[in-house]
Amino acid sequence: MRGRMDRFVSNFTNRLDAKGRVSIPAPYRATLVRDGFEGLFLHPALDQPALDCGGTALLAEIDQLLGGLSPYSDERDSLSTALLGVSEALKVDGEGRVILTESLKSYAGITDQATFVGHGVKFQIWEPERFRAHLAASRDSLRAFRRRLGMSAAADSAS
Repeated sequence: MRGRMDRFVSNFTNRLDAKGRVSIPAPYRATLVRDGFEGLFLHPALDQPALDCGGTALLAEIDQLLGGLSPYSDERDSLSTALLGVSEALKVDGEGRVILTESLKSYAGITDQATFVGHGVKFQIWEPERFRAHLAASRDSLRAFRRRLGMSAAADSAS
């Protein structure tokens, strides 16, 4: 059925409780259930101080990426190690919470709150202040890109 949301979108900030549990936002939990993944797959993001998270769709994307590389190449080995070698599969409790390991929290700088950010087939978990800074930088970068597009469109129409 096409009317259902099958992507992770929007962002949510949730507190970690005294036991270190954080609730996965309800829309994200629903997407994981439709995805058919039991639990939550996550790994440190390759280029940001955040955690990449998802289910079957994210694993399929990783498999496709790795499948495009020569089986015994250094590139495939490095990417496999970075994506799968440090990944974790966390159990989601009956109330939709997970316990982030100390190594994952340390990587992302998460202490008492976590911001969940949709990225389509995956979502990221950020420390809230780091996410706000990343969002501001992303918007600045997008504005610059848009200006470059406008200049190239103007140059194309002039020729």
